[in-house]
Amino acid sequence: MASDSDKIIRIGEAAAQLREEFLHWQCRLRQMAMREGGGRPSPGMRPLIFTTDDQQIAGSTVVLLHKLDPEDSTAFFRHQVLKTQDPVERWEKATEHMAAGYFQRYRDFDDTLTALFGPGSALVDRMLGLDKVHLDFAELNQRFRLLCHVRELAEHDALFQATYWHNRMFNPNIPAGIRVVTFAPDWGRSTAESGFADEE
Repeated sequence: MASDSDKIIRIGEAAAQLREEFLHWQCRLRQMAMREGGGRPSPGMRPLIFTTDDQQIAGSTVVLLHKLDPEDSTAFFRHQVLKTQDPVERWEKATEHMAAGYFQRYRDFDDTLTALFGPGSALVDRMLGLDKVHLDFAELNQRFRLLCHVRELAEHDALFQATYWHNRMFNPNIPAGIRVVTFAPDWGRSTAESGFADEE
């Protein structure tokens, strides 16, 4: 998986362009998943996780993309979860909301990704010990390999709440004590490639 491109360091506009390309691609994938896939995460929303020396430590892991100001969407998801006990109705409301204009403007989104893990997750502990990991995304003949700093969030953090309530919309059986981590990309040391055959 490693290549000579991993040694390239992007600076200034090149790093900013890679960031924009990734966010645009992610918003496109997520809008398609909501409109055509019933809200189920597609391969490009579920990166593989590697150590910086290229050892795979996790298979496809669902990560979330958040608005620059996540409070409004968090409030919407929380309201929908608390309004009904019917998981099908929740799912339908979530996909309806996110299939509309939610992912329309990629510049409305932050580049920090989050993921929810179970209580006592050994993977979370390992990633925190490593400090940095590679997330490898691939779909629609496009691949992004992001070097990310890993951090665990406290429950009161806005992105923890956004991640929790987003997941509750789609999964009513989230246990107590879940853990949420952020992946903050280092765009100067991340890469993209296109034109290869999808693996899924």
